Amino acid sequence: MKAVNLEKPWEIGVVEREKPVPGPGEALIRVMTAGICGSDIGAFRGSNTLVSYPRTIGHELAGIVESIPENNKKGLKAGDKVIVDPYLYCGECYPCSIGRTNCCQDLKVLGVQTEGGMAEYYCHPADMLIPMPADMSWVDAAMAEPLTISLHGIHRGGLKAGEYCAIIGAGPIGLLAGMIAEAYGAHAILLDLVQERLDFGKELGIEYTINSREEDPVERIREITGGVMAQQVMECSGANAAVRSALDYVSHAGRITLTGWPKTETSLPTDRITRKEIDIRGARTSAGEFEEAIELICSRKVDVAKILTKTISIDEAPDTIRDIEKHPGNYMKVVVNVGK
Repeated sequence: MKAVNLEKPWEIGVVEREKPVPGPGEALIRVMTAGICGSDIGAFRGSNTLVSYPRTIGHELAGIVESIPENNKKGLKAGDKVIVDPYLYCGECYPCSIGRTNCCQDLKVLGVQTEGGMAEYYCHPADMLIPMPADMSWVDAAMAEPLTISLHGIHRGGLKAGEYCAIIGAGPIGLLAGMIAEAYGAHAILLDLVQERLDFGKELGIEYTINSREEDPVERIREITGGVMAQQVMECSGANAAVRSALDYVSHAGRITLTGWPKTETSLPTDRITRKEIDIRGARTSAGEFEEAIELICSRKVDVAKILTKTISIDEAPDTIRDIEKHPGNYMKVVVNVGK
């Protein structure tokens, strides 16, 4: 079979390898589509310190069950269409015991700490497969996983209808978060330095956009919210300056969720956290959010197809990843058509 493999940073190619054999409790999946994620680009650059090499990349996966244990919890059988939950947890540590499996002390993510699924076949724990609606497209299915990341950040902040949600960073996760906020009946405020991405956000139905380079975002948010500021701020860029600015954008008694991963520590004025009594919450990956993501996609409450840049074949994946690394502004979301 074919697989997209990183031998080491900057060295990527399509390799031939043996079709995998499922172990106990595993299903064999014929992969149909696989999304390219920012973490794949980080793995290619060697800037994602969690990645070990050599490594087959890919964790945004959808496919068809080839074989599966009969006693699987969801009653799946050969021929069923499924979406892969790519976050492998131990099930025994404290976070797992309270259902927060995304915080597992030994969490392993496909394509990062363990083999990914950007390949023609992949084996995965049978109970971590999500049934896929029959009328859902393969391309949409590959974008369910990034939608769960945005959902998790929104959920961690407890966003309610009528509230203002300031979202920093107009990449795929930020744009999807803005679309979710609008679907929830909240008011999304999208902030970025690149006007083209903000214009794209407006096309997606995001209510307010702010170019942080061209105008004072604090004053603009104050104007939009009638002086209240944003009840939730979701930081999606991973920039230290953006993390710091979240404290200025958030309302008194507001919430901040940190989805972006800065490379270095961020200095914060803790007196402001105390004065405003701000809740600051991490938001890592997702847990139990695939079903809602699928419902939002299939109902078109969040039309993920609108952020699709293009689809490619598996043979085109290495060159496309090289080009995304060089010209990230030309891409929003790319899905690899793996299966035939």
